[in-house]
Amino acid sequence: MEKQDDWLITRCLSSLEKVFADEELSAEPFHRGSALRGETYAFQVAYRAAAQTRLITVSVESPLSESIALRVVGLVPSELPCQRAHDEYVLRTTAGLYPDPLFPIEGPDASIGAFPGTVTGIHYQWRSIWVTVELDDDAPAGVHPIVVRFSDAAGERHAEECFELEVLEAALPPQTLIHTEWFHSDCLANYYGVEVFSEAHWGLIEHYLKTAVRHGMNMVLTPVFTPPLDTQEGGERPTVQLVDVKKEGDSYTFGFERLGRWIELCDRVGVRYFEFSHLFTQWGAKHAPKIMAEEKREVKRIFGWETDATGEAYKTFLGQFLPALTAYIREHGLEKRSYFHVSDEPFLEHLPWYRSASELMQSYLGEFPIIDALSNLEYYEQGLVKRPIPANNHIEPFLERGIPELWTYYACAQYRLGESNRFFNMSSARNRILGIQLYKFQMAGFLHWGYNFWNTQYSLRAIDPYRVTDAGCAFPSGDAFLVYPGAEGPVESIRLEVLNEAMQDLRALQLLESLVGRERVMELIEDGLEESLTFYRYPRDAAWLLRLRASVNSAIQAALVGVG
Repeated sequence: MEKQDDWLITRCLSSLEKVFADEELSAEPFHRGSALRGETYAFQVAYRAAAQTRLITVSVESPLSESIALRVVGLVPSELPCQRAHDEYVLRTTAGLYPDPLFPIEGPDASIGAFPGTVTGIHYQWRSIWVTVELDDDAPAGVHPIVVRFSDAAGERHAEECFELEVLEAALPPQTLIHTEWFHSDCLANYYGVEVFSEAHWGLIEHYLKTAVRHGMNMVLTPVFTPPLDTQEGGERPTVQLVDVKKEGDSYTFGFERLGRWIELCDRVGVRYFEFSHLFTQWGAKHAPKIMAEEKREVKRIFGWETDATGEAYKTFLGQFLPALTAYIREHGLEKRSYFHVSDEPFLEHLPWYRSASELMQSYLGEFPIIDALSNLEYYEQGLVKRPIPANNHIEPFLERGIPELWTYYACAQYRLGESNRFFNMSSARNRILGIQLYKFQMAGFLHWGYNFWNTQYSLRAIDPYRVTDAGCAFPSGDAFLVYPGAEGPVESIRLEVLNEAMQDLRALQLLESLVGRERVMELIEDGLEESLTFYRYPRDAAWLLRLRASVNSAIQAALVGVG
């Protein structure tokens, strides 16, 4: 229950609540949960000063204390929380401050304005502490109390909340879903003011990839050439090209040293798959990406917006580049880890250009998988892409077609039918339901375009993501990035943590399936539902998700006892 004295008011909450500073807290208290070994579990403690602004020291006491981190849920502005014609499954539609970044209580990324090691309690404003428990594979099973205490500067205790976490003996199985959130290397260089592929840049890339992997991302967008994504026609983004090119007349030679360093780094941090950047421009496949080459001792752009994608010059280039790249892939044993892109989000009217590009690439790539985000079934039916990635609001025709190894994605346009998404103004349950949907429809992969896109739309200028969260009033806040820039690496977000919970739900369901069979798991998921779960029909409340996951954990435990 809510705890109150004349100094501080607190309430324990699940990770699926969003605590707004400008509204009364209505969420029910939440004091108990369960988790598998190898899982990251989170809950919150909301707090509010009872009478006046207070400096607060927050501490934790638990047998699991070495695995627990406390962070402050920060507030960031949104000028564009949503577009017109949105559905009703949103928390609010007004511009204002939204809870999202997770700031450490101590260290260089500590919440701005607080004294070292303290948080600020403000009268009339609810704020929240995010409590994360990272359980390793040998975490002790059993019920463990986690006591979060709030004290004043003199050390006098004014409030505490006790949460009980039951750690089960079973461990989460490895993730089989391929999951990519597009990694924008140039945005790191821009924000931190470092030279692309300098030692400082490589260090940042490693920090940000480690965070991605820890949150269930196992594929990375790999910029063999500067990705032709979110770029104004005729404009360009900073060069982030991993492959060196030398041009002599119509002949090209290629250097893969930087690509090799990229792959070695990814191996070190746990990335399993590489998606090589698109070889044709976004929204049409009509042009080549920006490609820099050394010619007559001068490095210059040899292809770009001025390049006709169907012209002989670019065909000649790809006819030499793709065999060289695939030879490198085979030489380093990367065949089963490599994926290719033609062009992002082509529409039906772009089919002739996409056909030319796809047929050219397929002639050199053989059985290497080509994946692209597109939502017209014709591209698959005409053999132009064997691994289509339809948006989750256009996926039904692809499901009906029975396409093997199907992926899905969402972006800025999936907000009209209740589809899963992660805008600031959407509930965390709408973010987390994705894991259940991926399980039911046996998706092979999930793609999103924005891990750290810190630009305005079309990359016209770089932005400060703590001040601009909507790409310059272009995309609803929460679409363009999952992490914020910290002093030396990423500051994580509520949305990132909850998305990882979705991926953990998927893995827990797969574990249960291995014990009791898929039919029994589906019965558990859809028990009591008025209609079958789809990508846009599902229970809208967080309590249903929490109950389902608790039931899954109980079923896993019971099945293991039965096996024993």
